[in-house]
Amino acid sequence: MPSYTGYLIETLATLLAVCAMAFLVLWGARRLGVGRPSGPIELRGHLPLDGRRSIYLVKVGAQLFVVGVGEGGFTKLGEIPASELPNTATKSATFTEALARALSRAPGHGAARQPSRETE
Repeated sequence: MPSYTGYLIETLATLLAVCAMAFLVLWGARRLGVGRPSGPIELRGHLPLDGRRSIYLVKVGAQLFVVGVGEGGFTKLGEIPASELPNTATKSATFTEALARALSRAPGHGAARQPSRETE
């Protein structure tokens, strides 16, 4: 029965070399800024409706387009001047803050309600 040790070592060495090259290429592309958004198009908002449908706000220059995305592709739902869009805070809320805000709006949950803690 032939020994497969040499083939196994060669395969593992080739796999490691390919992984190292892929890592270097991705690291270099990231350092060069490949894939970063640039230009006059900016995504201003996203609302997922369900697993396959979403609504996007896309700013192009001074116009803001409302775009629906679904199984049939992209559909322009409307457009408004970008100046009519209210300025929102640039700092995004943490998950904890968003959860607290959602729970305070839920029916039957008061904003001042705190979970009770029992002492042991």
